[in-house]
Amino acid sequence: MKNNLLFDFIVDKQKNTLTIKREFAAGRQLVWDCHTKAELLNQWFAPKPLKTKTKHMDFREGGYWLYAMIDPQGPEYWGRTEYTKITPIDGYETIDAFSDETGAINPDLPRAQWVVTFTPAGNDKTLVQTVVTYKSLEALETVINMGMQEGMISTLERLDDLLLTLNK
Repeated sequence: MKNNLLFDFIVDKQKNTLTIKREFAAGRQLVWDCHTKAELLNQWFAPKPLKTKTKHMDFREGGYWLYAMIDPQGPEYWGRTEYTKITPIDGYETIDAFSDETGAINPDLPRAQWVVTFTPAGNDKTLVQTVVTYKSLEALETVINMGMQEGMISTLERLDDLLLTLNK
């Protein structure tokens, strides 16, 4: 079933953007909840074999999510997502950054603006489009070289698996 779902990963080096279009076999409310609730994000928001742990979640405009992606070998990779605009069930916008466990932003790694939209795609499917904008081509290339595409593929497959269990 997953094989029939849309997945596009488009790099635009002129605009310094990544556009990820991904269809999910679930209704929009459930897909929205999986993106906006810590207890659900913790179950899918990291590429295999990493696990996600939320330290702080305040899903509101002006709020933020502080989380770690934890490697089974021990290292933790911290991130901070600041919510700048929320339109319930339709979409949200964030500023994303690599950070430490206190939420202090790492100035040596790129920050990005994320615009995430949720659109019904018929037959109880939802299309999620994410446009990630970096300040420079160098920043965009840094995350591509860090494995952003492979990481997103693995992460979104985990969301597929979670949605299958939640849809039962």
